[in-house]
Amino acid sequence: MHQPHQPISCYICPLCAASLQLSQKSYVCEHNHRFDLAKEGYLNLLPVQYKHSGEPGDNKPMMQARRAFLEAGFYQPLAKAVAMIINAHQPEQLLDLGCGEGYYSRAIAADCPDSLNLHGVDIAKFAIAAAAKKQPAAKFIVASSNRLPYADRYFDFVLRVFAPSNAQELERILKPSGLLLLVTPGPRHLWQLKEFIYADVKEHALENELPQGFDRLDAQRISYKIAPNPQQRIALLQMTPFAWRANESVQHAIQAVDELEIETDFILTLAIKTTT
Repeated sequence: MHQPHQPISCYICPLCAASLQLSQKSYVCEHNHRFDLAKEGYLNLLPVQYKHSGEPGDNKPMMQARRAFLEAGFYQPLAKAVAMIINAHQPEQLLDLGCGEGYYSRAIAADCPDSLNLHGVDIAKFAIAAAAKKQPAAKFIVASSNRLPYADRYFDFVLRVFAPSNAQELERILKPSGLLLLVTPGPRHLWQLKEFIYADVKEHALENELPQGFDRLDAQRISYKIAPNPQQRIALLQMTPFAWRANESVQHAIQAVDELEIETDFILTLAIKTTT
């Protein structure tokens, strides 16, 4: 049974939605559903019946390619801008939604005070294992963004960088007047890469639709050029939704160019939860 002296848990059971409490190296609910902490320190709260494939999300080679690209510093100006916005609002509980292997979580931790409790969630187990290994002070879990196993109104701030989300779930887990920071592609994002794939490249919209229940507070645009090497270009391609359109000949053409300057273009939108 739930003990009165136990602190409020951030997690709820993905099977019955009861509160999960830490008991030695497992999280257990009152119905005795048990979830063990992995040796890397993360928690897998994605029950097998909610998986749509054996290992959903990015596989290990994709995760490693993404990590190599990000750690080469190409998106560092974006990570810095994200950390600055978060630091300005000084949240206590922050969720990095679709956090991958934790690149932005680590940038936030480096720039924000120790009082910030950092949480990360992703559907890809390999990515979460890598994130937890690199950042043991943060709390990482494997779960779906459509069924977030977090308590209602637990977070002050949610960060979503190029990740899918569920508007109702965002609304549920954020406190009243909680903040949501969305990073989406700007009109010219990766234009030169897309020119290899599409005969007619179209600009992204400058303003994105906000999830229901949120109002825009502020938006900023960050644009600069990068010059990744042939291998890094392919890693970057794999990070995009248009990768599935790039067949072998397209990938070969992208790698074959001696030098390729690619535009990055990001829109950072800060929104506030308007529902109570």
